[in-house]
Amino acid sequence: MEKPIMIENYNPNWVTEFEQEKAKIKEVLKDKPICVEHIGSTSVMGLGAKPILDIMAGVQHLAEVDAFIEPLKSIGYEFVPHKEFPERRFFRKGQWRAGTHHLHIYRLGSEQWKNQLSFRNYLRSHPDVRKQYQQLKMSLAKKHPADIVGYTKAKAPFILNVMESAKGG
Repeated sequence: MEKPIMIENYNPNWVTEFEQEKAKIKEVLKDKPICVEHIGSTSVMGLGAKPILDIMAGVQHLAEVDAFIEPLKSIGYEFVPHKEFPERRFFRKGQWRAGTHHLHIYRLGSEQWKNQLSFRNYLRSHPDVRKQYQQLKMSLAKKHPADIVGYTKAKAPFILNVMESAKGG
């Protein structure tokens, strides 16, 4: 049975947790040049979120990521292949569909990398849009209480609109 989708109030500890996790990731990938960013709703002050830390790492070439699988496993990350997202490598910490941390790896400077940062930064600097997103997430969590796929799909148009706004402004 799937865990119900719970949107928690913003928690300032999420930033601290991210910093601790970033340090662990950089420690186990010590000789690999990677850039690590806090993304997703937990990275936006004042925004409620599912209590899952989204972390993004940037690499020069996605082929490098094969060498990360074992080191990341040592700190609890499981590699989850997603053929439908060829430009991303994904690792989860925690149980399936109940992860506590999601690590998304993209090519540094790629379209996906830029989109993640522009979405986060736009929400950080536009309190009105952040509030709209918060309300949307709350209503979708009620509408899709145990359907994470439906919940995620229903958020997509809003996210795409924000990314368009971020590109334009």
